[in-house]
Amino acid sequence: MKTFKMLSFDLVTEDGMQNYPLVDGIVINQENSHQSWILELFISQKYHSIFNELLEKKAVFDVRVVISFPENDPAPFRVAVHTIQEIGDHLSVLLKGTLKIKRSKYAEQLLAELLSEGISVEELLNRFSHDMKTRPKLKND
Repeated sequence: MKTFKMLSFDLVTEDGMQNYPLVDGIVINQENSHQSWILELFISQKYHSIFNELLEKKAVFDVRVVISFPENDPAPFRVAVHTIQEIGDHLSVLLKGTLKIKRSKYAEQLLAELLSEGISVEELLNRFSHDMKTRPKLKND
């Protein structure tokens, strides 16, 4: 098994991405024949109803997780809520799933999208720098 620090967590929705601020988080590659991964989010208890609904529905959903370093591309996972544990004013949400095969190259896709807008070179540099830090959802993602 390999463990990684989770730096950010986004739930992929029909409208884009919903970020859930982490108090802490880890990602575990189980390195088994099923290529299973475990994601543990330590988040505010105010998100309990959202994750509880996903647990009750046994929903399988997509998430994007930045692992180890802020400049890393978000890793796409397909997961389901396994357990929710209250710890003080926080929740430990355990997700199980798989890393999605198609791993996009965010920088290349962002650059292509910005170039297609026909913006000036100066605006291109500013937007590229800003969007690489904020990682908005891309049109083709």
